[in-house]
Amino acid sequence: MAYYKYGNYLVQEQGPEFDALHSPGGQTPYSGIYRCEACGGSSVSTLGNPLPPQGHHLHNPGIGPIQWRLVTKAHWK
Repeated sequence: MAYYKYGNYLVQEQGPEFDALHSPGGQTPYSGIYRCEACGGSSVSTLGNPLPPQGHHLHNPGIGPIQWRLVTKAHWK
């Protein structure tokens, strides 16, 4: 889960990049905060670097594999 204090620093978007699921260790398509769909944990990853690997954090058995979803995309002007 990603948290924030000042909502005025965020802009909601509806792009398809927020719908895609990414495998552990895959190339990061956008800099930002990614959420593990299995456990709800979050991690920061930057464009072109690998997403956190499978062993990044432990899951309880049976909750499913790690899959990363972009939840907050960084933007530079």
